[in-house]
Amino acid sequence: MIKKLTLSALAAFGLTTGGAIAAGAYDSHIEDFDFSFEGPFGTYDVNQLQRGLQVYTEICASCHGLKFVPLRTIGDEGGPGLPEEQVIEYAKQFEVFDADLDDFREAVPTDHFPESALENAPDLSLMAKARAGFHGPYGLGINQFFKGIGGPEYIASLLTGYTGEEKEQAGTTFYENTAFPGGWISMAPPLYGEDVDFADGHDNDLHHIAEDVSAFLMWTAEPKLGARKQAGFAGVLFLTLLSVLLYLTNKRLWAPVKGKEH
Repeated sequence: MIKKLTLSALAAFGLTTGGAIAAGAYDSHIEDFDFSFEGPFGTYDVNQLQRGLQVYTEICASCHGLKFVPLRTIGDEGGPGLPEEQVIEYAKQFEVFDADLDDFREAVPTDHFPESALENAPDLSLMAKARAGFHGPYGLGINQFFKGIGGPEYIASLLTGYTGEEKEQAGTTFYENTAFPGGWISMAPPLYGEDVDFADGHDNDLHHIAEDVSAFLMWTAEPKLGARKQAGFAGVLFLTLLSVLLYLTNKRLWAPVKGKEH
């Protein structure tokens, strides 16, 4: 079942202005989730990405778009990895405007995901790279060397950070959220746990659903993460080997000269 969220002109996910009204200082709490893609050798979990795609499709897509993500990429290696026929069938559930036809038509894999359905709902294509979950200590960002930037952790913490408290201000309902800067957000809780049923029988409690969709959004923001890490590892290995060869060459070239000094 797709949940329709009530969004005002104020922010969701902290991208647009006015999304939070702070009542004094408020320390947001970001949980450090253990994602499989973290670390220099981390990779995406294909099953998790498929579950995250399902959560996005059944819940998040009713409001938020992924306009920078081509539909065909959900079949790419290193991503959700859906078979070609499933990608084609998945694309058909969306409609896109075709300027040549001057009308709407069924989407095909070469099209992109639709834009956000609501005017003030931010696009989620790059959300995991746009947000930073870890800033300390003292705002220096030093712990980002150990925990990463924390974009997916921020999203997962926000989705699980609703306390159930509400307040109304200027005709808008705000919801208390322990991860959102300022502590109050205008987006109603989108997840409650057991919102979707996974074909692989994976846990569908709130924590796991939030983690799965956050991993999927990390993939939409960084689809070539695995290839980039492989290229980086090869580059470091090559530079290390080159450094050793240059050092040995330097020693060999200067050995006669240093020998004469003695």
